[in-house]
Amino acid sequence: GNVYGTRFYDILLIVNGVAGPVLLGVAVGSMFFGSAFTVTKTNLLNVEMATISQWGPLHGLEAIADWRNLLFGLMVMMLASSLASLYFINNINDEAVLKLQRKHLWISAPVFVVLFLATLAVILTSRGVKVDATGAASWVDYAYLHNFLEMWWTIVVLLLGVVLVLAGYALTLLKKGFRRGIWLTGAGTVLAVLVLFWVLGYNGTAYYPSTLDAQSSLTLANSSSSQFTLTAMSIVSVLVPFVVAYIAYVWHKMDATKLTRHELNSTEEKY
Repeated sequence: GNVYGTRFYDILLIVNGVAGPVLLGVAVGSMFFGSAFTVTKTNLLNVEMATISQWGPLHGLEAIADWRNLLFGLMVMMLASSLASLYFINNINDEAVLKLQRKHLWISAPVFVVLFLATLAVILTSRGVKVDATGAASWVDYAYLHNFLEMWWTIVVLLLGVVLVLAGYALTLLKKGFRRGIWLTGAGTVLAVLVLFWVLGYNGTAYYPSTLDAQSSLTLANSSSSQFTLTAMSIVSVLVPFVVAYIAYVWHKMDATKLTRHELNSTEEKY
């Protein structure tokens, strides 16, 4: 029913499936490696120009040209691809689909692991903006590596996440009949992502460095809302478990109503 035809629709799906994760990764990567912006809070008193932030000439799009951000984006894309295969393997009862997705996983999983290690190495050897006791911000060499060493528990959680991710891949690929790898790899992914954000924003580190002016970099301290707003949002966050439960219930119902290819063919023959 697509006016441009199914091939055009499929091409758009591919573009979205590639560009979406890559650009998301680029955006997250810029939180580690910085973007061109400045912040001037005194502008709040200027009625004619009340904005407090000003982007560089490319309005943040320069992040796409940074190879470190692109590396981060490619890593996210391959992670999404491997998680999709694991999800299909867990949820679709069709031998042809299982064989195809395991074939895909043999490619996406190793490529993701290589890209993850490369991205982690870049992060650990990169500079970051740190804020001292006086509030002065400056670029520091190996800032994220120092955070790992000074917050030892992040290393423990990261290793646990990596082990879970690898276990999900290995058991699915090497153990015949094992189909629940999405649970292991999914849980490990959550832990690894949490660690990256902890290392990014804790320990007096700017979670969004400015490449134009280190003092404009955003930290948890200088970009937090008022106590009233934070209190209100804390109360709202109590609803998060209910939202998660609703999402889990809906996905469970969708999975429960799926038909295998054999069941679908049988149903078509009846009618």
